[in-house]
Amino acid sequence: MLSVAGSGIAWAQNGTGAPKQAATSVVAAAVGVHVEGDRTQFRVTLSEPVEALAHLMEGPDRVIVDLPEVAFHLAAENGAKREGVIASYRYGLFAPGRSRVVIDLAQPAIVADIRIQGDAPGGASILVVELKRVERDEFRRVQAASIATAAKTSPTRQSAVEKTDERPIIVIDPGHGGIDPGANGANGIVEKELVLVFAQQLKKKLDSSGYYRVLLTRDQDVFISLGDRVRAARSAKADLFISIHADSISGGQDVRGLTVYTGSERASDADSARLADRENKADAAAGIEANEGPDEILDILQELTSRETRSFSHRFAGRLVGELDAVAQLNKNPRREAGFKVLRAHDVPSVLLELGYLSSRKDLDLLVSDEWRGKAIASMAVAIDRFFATRLARQGAAAVSP
Repeated sequence: MLSVAGSGIAWAQNGTGAPKQAATSVVAAAVGVHVEGDRTQFRVTLSEPVEALAHLMEGPDRVIVDLPEVAFHLAAENGAKREGVIASYRYGLFAPGRSRVVIDLAQPAIVADIRIQGDAPGGASILVVELKRVERDEFRRVQAASIATAAKTSPTRQSAVEKTDERPIIVIDPGHGGIDPGANGANGIVEKELVLVFAQQLKKKLDSSGYYRVLLTRDQDVFISLGDRVRAARSAKADLFISIHADSISGGQDVRGLTVYTGSERASDADSARLADRENKADAAAGIEANEGPDEILDILQELTSRETRSFSHRFAGRLVGELDAVAQLNKNPRREAGFKVLRAHDVPSVLLELGYLSSRKDLDLLVSDEWRGKAIASMAVAIDRFFATRLARQGAAAVSP
């Protein structure tokens, strides 16, 4: 793993793989790519010098550049054009105090140099990441030597709740965030922003009832790994987990509608399998190694054998579809199953809600509408009330709502 601070290069000695947080706000004003022979320079114009760390990852091939928190004031089209060994790149907030740039490689390459130059107009600095095209064997050798354990982000901390509070706990999970934008729609609309607004308003609606304790996995534009989202629900001892997303499909402007998913080892159809596969790659897109340790594997096996949890998940999915049918455009097949990693808490009833398709103009108009959002949230609140009223009645407890 290579580190740069000021203008010198050194091997990083800290064990976290995280650069120090800048004392002042740093702005990234421009990005450029320069190709010469087997070398490709990735250049970021910054308002001031920063410390940066870079390392390689395989499957897919990419270069991860970690920075202190940076405000990226860049053109929307940045990152989509292939140049040299760079296929594409993306950037964003990775965790509070940390930003990340992920450079997708079109062919194997290593970081030949990383440096800060102070020769930009107006006294700005330029971060230069110089990539050298290499053969696969050399890429793997360098990657193995420089491998860094990706620092795990923590979900948003919530204040402790008194143990005497017996209200059901609901964890709402706005999908994606930070460096992971999710799906893209017209006019620069991105999934991570749309679902965060929806989740915050749903939390506000549920909080106002006084019936529940409601937690968000994130309440800002920050990346949270899939594993941390599941752990947030389990550590909170949640009674219900709702992950909120919006889909997009290439060339499918006529495909639209809201869909509710429950977890399953087998997908109910090919489209569900495709979606789950894409969502399950969110960590890799943000530069985190896919690594399911013994605890995660155990959880998967337990989830597959937990009939009660699956029963509650299916029951809530049915309630949700039933209530939303009156106010939302449902997909032609609104209840589906797939192997979403974020639905793998074996002891927490969980659903994943796709609000609609950003690739559909009609859906997009609804998703950005305050009126539609209010109606959908009100219907979801009714579904939640009825789910817990039935569940608590079965358990011999008082219902939480009329």
